[in-house]
Amino acid sequence: MSLDQYLPIFLFILVGIGVGVAPQVLGYILGPNLPDSAKNSPYECGFEAFGDARMKFDVRYYLVAILFILFDLEIAFLFPWAVALKDIGALGFWSVMVFLAILVVGFIYEWKKGALDWE
Repeated sequence: MSLDQYLPIFLFILVGIGVGVAPQVLGYILGPNLPDSAKNSPYECGFEAFGDARMKFDVRYYLVAILFILFDLEIAFLFPWAVALKDIGALGFWSVMVFLAILVVGFIYEWKKGALDWE
C-alpha cells in the first residue's frame, strides 16, 4: 500500500482546514480593531443589564421545543425508508404506514390537548 492512495484524503483535510481557518485569519488581519470602553464592557449593547438573567421560562416553551424535536426526528426516519422503498417490499411499506398512523394519532392527541396552542 503506497502513500499515493492517501493524497486525496490529505488534500481534503487541508482544504477543510483552510476553509475554516482562512476567513478567521483574514477577518482578524483586515478587520478594524478599534476597541473602546463600551466595546470592551460585558454588555456590548450600550446600556447596563436589567433584570435577572436567570428568569423562568414558561413550561409551554419547553413543551413545544420537545414536541418539535420529537416530530422532527420521527420524520427523519422516513428518509432511509424512502430510499430503500423498492428493496423492502410490502411488509416494509405497511410497517411504516403503521408508524405514520401512530405518529398522526400522537399529533392529533397533542393538538386536542392544546399543547400546540401558544397564548
